[in-house]
Amino acid sequence: MAKDEYGFETLALHAGAAPDSATGARAVPIYQNTSYVFDDADHAASLFNLQEPGFIYSRLTNPTVAVLEERLAALEKGIGATATASGHAAQMIALLPLMGPGDHIIASSKLYGGSITQMGHTFKKFGWQVSFVDPSDPDAFQKALTAKTKAIFVECLANPGGVVVDLEPIAAIAHGAGIPLIVDNTMATPYLCRPGEFGADIVTHSTTKFLSGQGTALGGAVIDCDSFDFHNPEKFPSLATPAPEYHGLTFTESFGNLAYTLYGHAVGLRDIGPTQQPMNAFLTILGIETLPVRMDRHIANARIVADYLDGHAAIASVGYAGLPSSPYYDLARKYMPKGPGSVFTFKLKGGYEVGRKLVNAVELFSHLANIGDAKSLILHPASTTHNQLTKEQQTAAGAGPDVIRLSIGLETVEDLIRDLDRALAIATA
Repeated sequence: MAKDEYGFETLALHAGAAPDSATGARAVPIYQNTSYVFDDADHAASLFNLQEPGFIYSRLTNPTVAVLEERLAALEKGIGATATASGHAAQMIALLPLMGPGDHIIASSKLYGGSITQMGHTFKKFGWQVSFVDPSDPDAFQKALTAKTKAIFVECLANPGGVVVDLEPIAAIAHGAGIPLIVDNTMATPYLCRPGEFGADIVTHSTTKFLSGQGTALGGAVIDCDSFDFHNPEKFPSLATPAPEYHGLTFTESFGNLAYTLYGHAVGLRDIGPTQQPMNAFLTILGIETLPVRMDRHIANARIVADYLDGHAAIASVGYAGLPSSPYYDLARKYMPKGPGSVFTFKLKGGYEVGRKLVNAVELFSHLANIGDAKSLILHPASTTHNQLTKEQQTAAGAGPDVIRLSIGLETVEDLIRDLDRALAIATA
């Protein structure tokens, strides 16, 4: 059977891996080493000149990490992947092949707060300019285009507000301008949505979240969906003009549709160094093996909790795209027919002070800054993950002062409701 004929669950268990040839071990080995012995001087030279694939140094490539990369590429139906140390590192490595000083990207205003800070402030140190626009208005992306725009960046399911972005019209705008659409798929995972099927060219992940699934391993990934042609020396000189550090090699000419991924390793990981660690890659691989069954339970629990909160007297509104009352309900059914994940927000009557009391009163929910854990989590974004934003940016991102974010885990759902019910009673007393 051809690999592309396997189902998602099969790929989640097998893609990129085989029994160890030396020992017969079925689990993916943890190659906890820095470097690899060369056959001879010619072999070493060919590896360093990118003339032959292989392992040189674990900042660039590692056998355990390579399994994770191949598995993620298979799950997203991409051609190649670069694993990184974190989701933020993945965003840097995703943009590095495309950007130069003075270049510009257009980003959704509804992003994880750390991403808004990274793009709005830190990227300026590289001379990269970012315009934030409302993703619910595709024309806003069209109006923000400039001659220097090199990419559009969105989250298909935005953190924290559960906003579902209509990818297809935004992809059409990007492609009309000759630039790629980059989609962060952390919240949905490829089990719920494959952005490449809706026009995305590059997909990023914080593998720390649902892919790992237990809050034990930091990581990120960039996947090339094999849908964009980077053979444009004027627009993408890093990929389509000779690279002096590789003796004039041109990535697009030498590697074809693997140029973008090879650049991520050979230049991005080599020079910036945000390398995924073998142990974290191993833990993430284990997490991916159970991703389908976990996501089904996450969603089932989230729907029940959202329904409960939607009818609670202390709640002003619930922002979950799985509720028919949500403005994103129809988009969620289109892009995520299995369900819109298990992270959502709600607004408390009484605002900030009641929110503080609520996060202090829960017992089963863990009050911490993460999502996608098997355990249920609670957070007040405006004072934590989105604290560095202005009040206007917080509201635009769906993280105003009265907003609480939940990441619903795998516990017995009646226990979760009991915990929230008790905590809400305390917070509103």
